[in-house]
Amino acid sequence: MTVKVLVVDDSAFFRRRVTEILSAHDQIDVIGSANDGEEAVAKARELRPDVITMDIEMPKLNGIDAVKQIMARQPMPILMFSSLTHEGAQATLDALDAGAADFLPKKFEDIARNRDEAVALLQQRVLAIAKQPQARPNSSFSARPSTPIAPRPRAADSALERMRQRSQQRQETGTSANKPAAAAPRLTTNRQYQLLAIGTSTGGPVALQKILTQLPSNFPYPIIMVQHMPAAFTKAFAQRLNGLCQVTVKEAEDGDILTPGHAYLAPGGQQMLVEGYGRARLRIRNDENARITYRPSVDLTFASVAKSYGGKVLGVILTGMGADGREGARMLQQKGATIWAQDEASCVVYGMPQAVASAGISSRSISLDDMASEMMREVGYESGR
Repeated sequence: MTVKVLVVDDSAFFRRRVTEILSAHDQIDVIGSANDGEEAVAKARELRPDVITMDIEMPKLNGIDAVKQIMARQPMPILMFSSLTHEGAQATLDALDAGAADFLPKKFEDIARNRDEAVALLQQRVLAIAKQPQARPNSSFSARPSTPIAPRPRAADSALERMRQRSQQRQETGTSANKPAAAAPRLTTNRQYQLLAIGTSTGGPVALQKILTQLPSNFPYPIIMVQHMPAAFTKAFAQRLNGLCQVTVKEAEDGDILTPGHAYLAPGGQQMLVEGYGRARLRIRNDENARITYRPSVDLTFASVAKSYGGKVLGVILTGMGADGREGARMLQQKGATIWAQDEASCVVYGMPQAVASAGISSRSISLDDMASEMMREVGYESGR
């Protein structure tokens, strides 16, 4: 399937650059361009692309408002380009809230070691958010027995439906920090867990927000989160989550003691490791190892968790490209930990969850809509009274 792309940017140079990179791939066809948000909205309706690449700062109508209008009228996958600044991070998170599927830094050299790597990354990201995920392997946990399995939709229809669902989920979840706090559920059974560990990439910011906003302030275990994200973004993302959630959320710092009811987001550009048990600490380390693709890496964090906590862990792999987390989750499973994966239908990209599911590492495949409630049930909560 050829992926049709609309390129939106107020810089003619950047439009040409992105068009040349994408057009070099035989499965991508750039069908048009726009130089501001108003033109982007009009051409999205006229050309019906499979993917839009969108700048944030543009005249007439900025990228965030353009995303809102496109998602309201004709939802489709949108890849944002952002500057690696605090303001750029905030704007990108706003765009994700509005319905954008993913983002990349506008300076490709910030995310790639050379031009070939940058070209491949952009092409792969566009293809990943556009295409139907690969079929989930047959397994007893890939679909709930009570839920009939519907016929698989066509790729374009499936992508469109995922965008509609994600847009609706945002409206239902909301983003107001002024919402009244829900009654804390009552813990009835303290199960075997001592830590919740989550790994994710493409689509992860929205998924993490949806899950964490449903957890109560008295969640009994620490939560650690590894999200593939640039260094300039993780602090802003943690601050945003902290304003929305009942649990306390922060960007992890070296020496942080893991505390129940607190969620720690791995800082971008570094590795987050867990050291010790009981009053375990986080260690934040620089990593110049060329063999390690991701900083932070789910595999490295999960491997350190396996050494510290053994099997007393609920590990969850959410939406994302690639297979980061598979080997770390394997180490946790071998210690007796429970591993879950997000199901294909609710993923923006069914890569990381598919990697653990197809390897037989995850014991359940769960919809994002159900993930928080299943976590609560697993650790032993019932609804507050």
